[in-house]
Amino acid sequence: MFFISPAKLREKGILGMNARNADCIAKYNKRALFPLADNKILTKKMALEAGIAVPELYFEVKGTFQLRGLKQSLAPFSDFVVKPCRGSGGEGVLVVAESETSLNRYTRASGEVINIETLSYHVRNILHGLYSLGGQPDCAMIEYRVKVDSAFSKIAVRGVPDIRVVTLLGVPVMAMLRLPTYSSSGRANLHQGAVGVGIELGSGTTTDGVQNGVPVEHHPDTKEKLKGCRIPFWHEILMIASLIQEKSGLGYLGVDIVLDDLRGPMILEINARPGLAVQIANGIGLYHRVKEVERLASKLSSVEERVRFAMESFG
Repeated sequence: MFFISPAKLREKGILGMNARNADCIAKYNKRALFPLADNKILTKKMALEAGIAVPELYFEVKGTFQLRGLKQSLAPFSDFVVKPCRGSGGEGVLVVAESETSLNRYTRASGEVINIETLSYHVRNILHGLYSLGGQPDCAMIEYRVKVDSAFSKIAVRGVPDIRVVTLLGVPVMAMLRLPTYSSSGRANLHQGAVGVGIELGSGTTTDGVQNGVPVEHHPDTKEKLKGCRIPFWHEILMIASLIQEKSGLGYLGVDIVLDDLRGPMILEINARPGLAVQIANGIGLYHRVKEVERLASKLSSVEERVRFAMESFG
């Protein structure tokens, strides 16, 4: 078995899981604030209070008693997304791309057609905590389905790409674009087969990517080149990531942002325990950036200053 010592990883600037847990999460994230990230309803409310756009919440399903009227509640919407309020890793998310309530037909983003009975069963599983953190009883959210920004039309398959921005003390330290694939069933989750693509913080331009831990230069399905894509609204995206960190009080945060073709950047969710795959996607370690931010963050008094520092220092 190939082994690299923690000291060697540190020398290369790699932030390991133990260091992330102790030096970032435990150090900067108060446990009392975790619900702001773990509960998507609370995240939406917090973002809206800060003036940040989010996918519109159509309604919540809080108990099985609401399942009897689910078909009628869904009737006004031609498409929508069902997700658990306290889910993680994209588990339990069901995207309906075309809703034909009168015909009892709901076409998923994958092309699969289901009926209200199947949809109700899925919502019931959400309520029983099948997808929630710790398996606790949950609620289901029915919300607006994001439309893929035209900038990603050639490198997105079935689902909606998202942009993960990792921030420390309000300073964006690294970011990646997560692209859905056929193997990920249209989800932008790397552990399910999505492609992670590094992003230059200074310009918002993509670099090469990685899928299942293997470097890739082209999207596996569309065969389009991954490097050199300029992400729209880049400065605004970094401002949003910094602002939501400030609003939440969570010092170390992963902010997931989507670009809607009609509505622009929106926060999808935030993560108080962001993973470390962003380092693999960028081919760069987080450790030295974390230490640089810790050294200078107290001198950066505004969101604009933090974003400017990130773009100039980590570009």
